[in-house]
Order: sequence, then structure tokens, then C-alpha cells
Amino acid sequence: MSKFIDRVVLHVRAGKGGHGCASVHREKFKPLGGPDGGNGGNGGDVVLEVDGNVHTLLDFHFHPHAKAGNGKPGEGGNRDGKTGGDLLLKVPDGTVVLDKDGEILADLVGVGNRYVAARGGRGGLGNASLASKARKAPGFALLGEDGEERELVLELKSVADVGLVGFPSAGKSSLVSVLSAAKPKIADYPFTTLVPNLGVVASGDTTFTIADVPGLIPGASEGRGLGLDFLRHLERCAVLAHVVDCATLEPGRDPVSDVDALEAELAAYKPALAADAGLGDLADRPRVVILNKTDVPDAAELAEMVTAEFAERGWPVFEISAVSRAGLRPLTFALADLVREYREAHPKAAPKRPVIRPIAVDESGFSVIADPDEPGGFIVRGTRPERWVRQTQFDNDEAVGYLADRLARLGVEDELVRLGAEPGAPVTIGDVSFDWEPQISAGIDRVPTGRGTDVRLEQSDRVSAAERKHASRVRRGLVTEDEDRS
Repeated sequence: MSKFIDRVVLHVRAGKGGHGCASVHREKFKPLGGPDGGNGGNGGDVVLEVDGNVHTLLDFHFHPHAKAGNGKPGEGGNRDGKTGGDLLLKVPDGTVVLDKDGEILADLVGVGNRYVAARGGRGGLGNASLASKARKAPGFALLGEDGEERELVLELKSVADVGLVGFPSAGKSSLVSVLSAAKPKIADYPFTTLVPNLGVVASGDTTFTIADVPGLIPGASEGRGLGLDFLRHLERCAVLAHVVDCATLEPGRDPVSDVDALEAELAAYKPALAADAGLGDLADRPRVVILNKTDVPDAAELAEMVTAEFAERGWPVFEISAVSRAGLRPLTFALADLVREYREAHPKAAPKRPVIRPIAVDESGFSVIADPDEPGGFIVRGTRPERWVRQTQFDNDEAVGYLADRLARLGVEDELVRLGAEPGAPVTIGDVSFDWEPQISAGIDRVPTGRGTDVRLEQSDRVSAAERKHASRVRRGLVTEDEDRS
């Protein structure tokens, strides 16, 4: 037997970008073939899409982890790596996507509606794309970036026009079964219905959906009974119908007190989607009172007694019997009229045109702040510097020098000087910390001494052999201090 799951925690991870390739073209009689390393492929995205054939979040309950494909690394011969495949996850209509803090990220209503849950990492550039006039054959490439990793909460809120509200065993499931082709479970004990049941009702030219929400009790808005688990399924309903059991034998219960108790719960519950659905609080929705089980003589008398009181509130009242099907025809027409009025007042919005938002590549903003955990240290924050650090091969001196040039051109060096950074001050960018050396001439294109090396990083305080020889000749009076050391 399949389960109805309407709330799951989903862990999504987009694909990693492939690394760029550092390669030099090699061919007979062509000793200077030039760089030909290809770029790495971008990682795949994780995408949620509404599918009309999916009605529950059951698949995500059993498989809560989803990962898209990784991009392939670049290769020599200017061959770019293959882009990682996107992972398309099918969700039911009415799925709401929230982050782990409860903030709504997307409200997926309508077949085909999509939301990119996690974006794939960028592929690294190969050395063919990094070549310049001063660096004709780079001996390094950029690393691919990791894809986004997020923890999401998916909640399913039923998309129905009419919501049936009532105490347990009030006859809501029976009413759905006789108004539509739905066949919910029906029994004579409380909380028979543990999942919302949806049915399609046709009345003249109007077709609408009706939802049987599992029985509510006082305190439901605070989580008692099935409470908050299913009150959310009323958020999208345009009309709320109170189904009242007029034949109940429980002491202290009568139709008026039952409706008042449920009205208090509806008023206390604040829909999370009030602004998105445009329907307002549940207390503001149109009401219909359905007095059920009037085939029982005592119930029929009780229904006649309370009809006037509900009518004074301005609510339409209908006396029906789901068993004998008495009174169903006028009820169906009345519900159809209310739904039609709502649809005329809230016409469907025109389908939105797809908006393509390219990934920004010119995010030049950054900030430098004092490191609260490291005296004299600084933290550099910004999309570009943090991305550049993630793409750098720190075991390659030429790649490190290239990073220093990029940071200097961005203005990071100048900002550190302005803030009074001292030589050797610890500077943190992203997950990497290093000692700042202002004497390195960064930001100026220099011809590297060899592939994978950078002369600026070879500086050392150690006295060379030539310097020791010169000092010895000065001591013996053979040369002066200012004479050539060669």
C-alpha cells in the first residue's frame, strides 16, 4: 500500500565543474606548438519540475539525497570537457520549497513550473584560455568549482477549489465519494482519513476540485491531533465547507459548537502562502455549512433548529445525507457558483515568459575587514576573490602568481595597504589563509622563468654564493663595495 507523504527534507548537491587542462601542443618539427589545454565542463544543476502524474513526495521520503552529474576535465588538443548532466526531479503540483530556516524559496504551481534547487559549479579554464602576450604558454590551469549543496524542505499543499472541514467522522470522505469518482477509505471510527482525498466534481459547465482534509479537533492550529500536518492543505482552497455531523451522540457536542470550535482554529492558523496565493487568511474565505446525516430522524430535527442561526451569519446552509444522497444537487450547484465567482474575481495569470539570467561574471565588489580571531589579520570577502581562490592550484607557483596578479588588479592589495596591513599579516580569502607579502610586484605582467614557476615567489633572504664571494673580495681590499659583483 502506497503512503501519502506531504513533507520531506531533501539534500541536493549540484555537480562539480571539471578542471581545466594544462597542455602544450607537441608535434614533430613544431617545438613551439603553444598551449592547447581545454576547459573543464560545467557541473549539472538539480532542478525541481511540476509533473501532473506525481501526487505525493513519497520518492523523496525514501531517497532524500539527490546529486547531479559532474563536469568532465578538459584535455589536450583544445578539447573541452563534457558538461555534467542536470538532475530533473519531478514534484507534485502545489509543492512549496523552503530552506532549512523556513523561508519560502519557490511555490511550484502549474504543470511544467521549474525551480533550480542547486546550481552546478563552473568548469576551470584550460591554459589555452589563459594565454596572454606575457604568458604565452601558461604552465597551469584553473580548477573546477564545487556545485551548490543545500538542504531543502518540500511541503505539498493540495490544489483544490473547495476544502471540506469538520470533526472526525463527520462524513467528509463519504461526501467526496458521492460527489466525485474518488473512492476514499470510509469507516465508522475517528481519524479514518489520514491523508487528504481529492475529487473532481462536474456541475453544469463548471468543473472544480474538492478536498477532504483529515478530521480537525480543537487545538489543531497548535499541532493537536493531525493539526498542522493537514491545515496547510486548506491554504489554496477558495471556498471552505463545514461538514457537520448532526447525528453525533457525543455529549457536549452540537452543530453550532462544532463550527465555532473549528472557526477558532481556522482563525488562529496563519497560512504561510497568504501573499503568494492571494487568498488571505483562512478566516476570510467564503463559507458553506453542510448539515450531514439528515437521514436520521433526530438529526433532521436538529438541522432544522440550527439552520436559522447559521443563516444569520450570512453562510449558505444545506441539509444533506451522503448515504441517501438527499440534497446533493443544490449543494453541488451552490459550490459551483462560489467557485465560478472566485475564478471571475481572480482570473488565471498569463503564463510567464521564461527569464534567462546569465551567471554574472563581472562581480567586482569586495570588502576587507579585520579578522576578529587573528590579531593583525584581515578577511577578504567577495564573489570574485573567493571564486579565484577556489580555482587556484596552490602547488603551482605560476598559478599562485596569477592569483596575486588578479587580486592586485581587483584592488585588494591597495585596500590592504590603506587599512594598514603589515608585511606577513595573515589574510584569509574563502577557506585559504596566507601571509601577505607586499614586496611581491603583483598586477604587472611578467615573463615567467619557466612553466609552473614564478620568479617573484623564488625570493629568499638566504645569501647567494656570488654575494658571499663579493663580500670576501671586499674584505681583502680587491674591490670596493659598489663595484660590480660579477
